[in-house]
Amino acid sequence: MPDDSARQPDRAALPPDPPQMAVVAPAGRIMTSEQRPVAAIVWMLATMGLFVSMDAVAKVLTQTLPPGEIVWGRFVFHALFVGLFLNRRLVVTLRAGRPGLQLLRSAFLLVTTAFFFFGLKFLGLATMSAIMFVTPLLVTLLSMPILGEKVGWRRITSVLVGFAGALIIIRPGSDAIGLAALLPLTAALFNAAYHLATRVLSRTDAALTTVGYTAIVGAVMSNFALLGGWVTPDATGWAMLVGLGLIGCLGHFTLIRAYSLANAAVAAPFGYTSLIWATLFGLALFGELPDLWTVAGAAVIVGSGLYILYRERARKAGQAAADRAISRETPA
Repeated sequence: MPDDSARQPDRAALPPDPPQMAVVAPAGRIMTSEQRPVAAIVWMLATMGLFVSMDAVAKVLTQTLPPGEIVWGRFVFHALFVGLFLNRRLVVTLRAGRPGLQLLRSAFLLVTTAFFFFGLKFLGLATMSAIMFVTPLLVTLLSMPILGEKVGWRRITSVLVGFAGALIIIRPGSDAIGLAALLPLTAALFNAAYHLATRVLSRTDAALTTVGYTAIVGAVMSNFALLGGWVTPDATGWAMLVGLGLIGCLGHFTLIRAYSLANAAVAAPFGYTSLIWATLFGLALFGELPDLWTVAGAAVIVGSGLYILYRERARKAGQAAADRAISRETPA
């Protein structure tokens, strides 16, 4: 597992971590001293498969349980498994440099998950995943006023193109998706806020600290989701709720593992394979296939996100080259 001396990759242009984790984005500082890109890609593919399988389980549960109850189960059992994993290290792990921001970040994830699970009741897995891809575009856009980062015209143009892709999927004015599209869009907005908070916390807190806060704070706050109603699950329902927590816990650690084996630029693009997983699960479990509008819109959004990632890499490479040039010219 990553230690406290490791560093976290810049996630401004990365594909969105599925909200259930949150995924979770690997908050904290990630070790990248040992570069194993093939292994990192395999871990990232496994991570996407885990998170989309959690989406699929949640969607099945929406047929019998209130979405708020599903959110509750996802976080409560996640916290249980994280507690069992950390065991005696739990108290030490929760010593955060900025506990207030940790609480706020965990709240952002809880709200993201709630809107996403509510959306699963009305929209297909692939459609939800495609709309959620606007998250990195929102992160890029919001990083200017919130983090004071400079974003060039190329990336701003790419963000606008990505939003156009979202409109292709949603088709405002048509009855294809309707107001239900507001659910994943709202989830994407809170997910972007979650990512921005993650980037700030990466400067002070370790990865396991943020994973611990995500689980425990989410478990406590998710009790408010039960105000929407409670239906006592049968044995299968309980097993699926426990499964949500287990899958979420495993997904967190596989994601951290992926980013510990390679730079973010290597593993991050494979986060977009979640759309493939979502299509496969949607077809196998619910007989869903994304229509041509969804496929076209998703292609535009993914292309936009990949271009932003490319521009971020190019910017960092240029800055590194400039720094090296300055260091060579500076007299000893």
